[in-house]
Amino acid sequence: MGFSVGLYVKNSVEAVELYKAVFGLELGYHVLNDDGSYFHSELSKEGVNVCSVVESDKDVSGVNPIELGYTFSDRVELEKAFNALKEGGTVKLDICELPWSPCAACVTDRFGVNWYLTVPGYRPPDDFTPADCK
Repeated sequence: MGFSVGLYVKNSVEAVELYKAVFGLELGYHVLNDDGSYFHSELSKEGVNVCSVVESDKDVSGVNPIELGYTFSDRVELEKAFNALKEGGTVKLDICELPWSPCAACVTDRFGVNWYLTVPGYRPPDDFTPADCK
């Protein structure tokens, strides 16, 4: 399946504009928070996803704002990886269904690497808002 990169930053709108200008990226699918910052944004080049940018709820200076993502072909593969990565690590989001994925999880492994694990998903409805996750 494949890897992806998520960037958790303060001032996500400014970051998206900078990365678009510097790397010639295009803003694709995105969801805004009530304050206009990005709950989720996808940046691509020539149709290939490069990264996602998300508004962090805290100051990320001095911490690792990058989350690596991996898409597995099925839940069994995801569970195997999740169980291995959580040994000595920290579970940030236990395996669950999300509006955009039938099976996903977040974990920081024992080396401090942040992981978003998922299986092929789907786009939430066009009227989706971050409040729908609560």
